[in-house]
Amino acid sequence: MNKKIIFIIFLLVSTVSSFAQFTFKNIPIGGGGFVTGVISHKTTGDIYCRTDVGGAYRWDAVSNKWVQLLNWIPDGQGGYMGVEALAIDEQNPNNIYMLCGTSYINNGATAILKSTDKGNSFTVVDVTSKFKAHGNGYGRGNGERLVVDPHNSSVLFCGTRANGLWKSIDGGVTWNLAWNGVTSTPNENGICFVLFDPSTASGGTTKTMYIGVSRKGAGNANFYKSTDGGVTFTPISPTTDFMPHRAVLQGTTMYVTYADSEGPGTNNAGRVFKLNTSTGVWTNVTPLTWGNTSLSYGGVDIDPANVNRVVISTTGVYNNNQYGTAWGDFIYFSTDGGSTWTIKNGSNSTFNNNGIGYTAGQVNWAECAVFDPFDSNKVRVVGGGGIFTCPNITATNPVWKLDVIGIEETAFLDGISIPGGPFVCAMGDMDGFLLNDITTFPQQLLQPNVGTNRSVVFAAGNTNKLARSSDGGKQVYYSADMGATWTGCTTTKGPGGRLALSADGGTIINCPNDANFSQQQKVYYSTDNGTNWTESTGVAVWGAIPVADPMNSNYFYIYNPSDGKMYVSSNKGVSFSALGNPGYTSVPWSTTLIRPVLGYEGHVWVPLANNGLKYSIDHGQTYTTISNVTYCRSIGIGKAAPNAAYPTLFIWGTVGGVKGLFRSTDKGVNWIRINDDAHQYGGIEMIVGDNNVFGRAYLAVQGITYTEDLSTLGIENNTVLSNNQIVLYPNPSSKTINLTVEKPNEIVRISVFDMLGRSVETIEQSDIKSEMALGTALTPNIYIVKVFGTNFTKSFKIIKK
Repeated sequence: MNKKIIFIIFLLVSTVSSFAQFTFKNIPIGGGGFVTGVISHKTTGDIYCRTDVGGAYRWDAVSNKWVQLLNWIPDGQGGYMGVEALAIDEQNPNNIYMLCGTSYINNGATAILKSTDKGNSFTVVDVTSKFKAHGNGYGRGNGERLVVDPHNSSVLFCGTRANGLWKSIDGGVTWNLAWNGVTSTPNENGICFVLFDPSTASGGTTKTMYIGVSRKGAGNANFYKSTDGGVTFTPISPTTDFMPHRAVLQGTTMYVTYADSEGPGTNNAGRVFKLNTSTGVWTNVTPLTWGNTSLSYGGVDIDPANVNRVVISTTGVYNNNQYGTAWGDFIYFSTDGGSTWTIKNGSNSTFNNNGIGYTAGQVNWAECAVFDPFDSNKVRVVGGGGIFTCPNITATNPVWKLDVIGIEETAFLDGISIPGGPFVCAMGDMDGFLLNDITTFPQQLLQPNVGTNRSVVFAAGNTNKLARSSDGGKQVYYSADMGATWTGCTTTKGPGGRLALSADGGTIINCPNDANFSQQQKVYYSTDNGTNWTESTGVAVWGAIPVADPMNSNYFYIYNPSDGKMYVSSNKGVSFSALGNPGYTSVPWSTTLIRPVLGYEGHVWVPLANNGLKYSIDHGQTYTTISNVTYCRSIGIGKAAPNAAYPTLFIWGTVGGVKGLFRSTDKGVNWIRINDDAHQYGGIEMIVGDNNVFGRAYLAVQGITYTEDLSTLGIENNTVLSNNQIVLYPNPSSKTINLTVEKPNEIVRISVFDMLGRSVETIEQSDIKSEMALGTALTPNIYIVKVFGTNFTKSFKIIKK
């Protein structure tokens, strides 16, 4: 048998049976956020979608799911997850562009992201100084503001919210103002879409184009036409009573949808107009329902194979009894160019939850409706909960499927991993879930179903006892059976906010939302499951997040990022006092989640952003600084490693000059970087460690992302590792590892990484007769060796002496 033998000269770690290999996955929840647009390439069939806060996705037809494209976004650029527009180059479908930015994140930093490989990698063009996007702003579901000239891949136009129309002639690298006839609008939505007429090419560029402007009222033109490639524009508005949302053009036929506001919320009034571009004649083709009146309209598309087949959607309308069970928007279909319309998602339609059992299927905020580029009967409609697909829009009784496999945009607000029990999460808009299995879609929300839950906690010494805080319903709930059932507290002191539950489960601390947003938020405690509440004395912290000592039921802690002090109660929440001072966080307006430590009384860890990471072991009185952590945005604490003396720490921070997700099993003395540059998620604001599985932590990004340590494969002499045809032969006497790949002519690449995840040496071998030594020039330290083949990856940890 031909074999390739590679000698790696290192001293083995004593725990060589553990690989250091990490993975990132999503707990499958499904959709849960506003998909603001679906964009396709009519020739290749490539399909993309954009979201308001959850990045952008490409449809993978082979695996039948959506694939996230923006996991690589680094800390400090998290606002780019708000994708305001997406454009595909018609001449070269490998080229895609995104207009990204969120006004309240990173000071509104805005960029054009360009990919030349369908979103597998991007370059970033910062345009903040020229114009700003707001992917989560009102009007975010309107048409595409960013477009590529269908006849010239170098020419792009971008309509902006407040700075007019901009143009690039070098493939999106540089941008200049093209037209400022309209800049800002009263609703701060500006130019809400740009549309080319492909039939008007001359001199290598398209000459005729249209723009929609998000405004209404007498004298406020809102639809413009240019015949000179965007140099000048002339108003040709069919109405100024409503605001345009989207437009679509095929041949000489154009449709434009209008609503009474920029959306996604509307007031049930609007129009749909049809334009013959050769004659300039507009026709009102608005469907009339509900007493012969119109509604607000958003989505519109023309069948690429038949100009007379048109689909439109209402937006922000809750008058349609969909499937007979959920009230939301209407989807209309016409086969005669808009002369007549048929409702395709009424009570005669059915909902396919696609295995996501807790969903009701409501199509709301339907700002975009499109035909599949390769199947004229298939229609996709966006909504506040994801994407809904109808495989046959012509059916008498259409079926609408929640088509969100791979899309995760739920808001993970809090979570607990109960020792010996389930993972329970509190979610925005959808209560939360009790998850005994994190690999399958949940079938039921936490009950009663009351909307957003802000906080969920458990009693460390009585793990059957849980509590959660909600924006609605009874506002505070408790459970005596590990979250299986919940009882609303008899009284409440206000909605939302955060809770803490004493170790014995006897005391609930409640810090409800301060409706007036003052700097003096009150703290309350109850010793009778919320029948009575008493105000705690000595503490008033805006946005207070209390935590309980997991060992001593008398102690609670509240950190105040505004004055840098730790407020401690040693009498079950009756009173608090400023016992110690870990110092200011460098971003006092942000959420600071301090963490106690299961099994250790008085231990509290405090992330302080640019001021690093500190911890106390004396109930918050004095603090030790973790010197090798210079930045710490968040911390989570989970199950200890085998034979470790302290629970596992997870942080999003900076260690050794490298920013990322790190893990320590020795109380912060040493750190291993878990993530790589492909998994940065714009930074991670909340981490919840798992108390049952070593190496697992839950991250508040794209719903609930979790990371796991795959160090479960043993390395023993002459042991063949599963299905990879690799044999590892440790040889302690010669201090070497011999890797034998039992595949003739297999090309193997070996990379060595330091504990921060930086590649320090790489070598490839394809000659099966030669041998090589790797790592002889490395300085003494701990390293990770990864072996890559055509169909395998294996990793192990070594120490260089």
